Amino acid sequence: MMPTRAQQLIETLRLQPHPEGGWYHETFRSNAVSTPGDDRPSRSALTTIYFLLEAHQHSRWHRVLSDEVWVFLEGVPLALWTCDAGLRTAPAHIRLGAVDVHGTRPQHVVPAGQWQAARPIVSHSGGDYTLVACAVAPGFDYADFSLMPGDSDAATAMRHHWPELADLI
Repeated sequence: MMPTRAQQLIETLRLQPHPEGGWYHETFRSNAVSTPGDDRPSRSALTTIYFLLEAHQHSRWHRVLSDEVWVFLEGVPLALWTCDAGLRTAPAHIRLGAVDVHGTRPQHVVPAGQWQAARPIVSHSGGDYTLVACAVAPGFDYADFSLMPGDSDAATAMRHHWPELADLI
């Protein structure tokens, strides 16, 4: 049996499981150093990864304390949800993919500290994955990364106000 395109990409790009869901591989970590304007220590100025979600996977609600740029590379479009850190406004939804008349775009910036989650938009037309590149500046550090705990006030608010997005917790 032939491997799927997603399986080929996982192998070829040396992708590993990501804590938020899906697969990733860091492709760049800048030697240049940046000092964030908050109390975080200095770190690489820029980091980049490949990130792949198979049709049955999603990126769980999480936050990164630096700006993150998502860039669509191939596969089916991606539903990328974002919400302010305090969950004071309804999550916004963008379609990340090839440009179309319905507003799908190949790039989106998630500002530092916002909640974000994603899943492939799988339809009957086929496609079993989405491959994106993500760039974080100042560079990614796991100390700046947090998943939405299932027993947190944020998760309770998400389940209450936006139950259709609770499966992304």
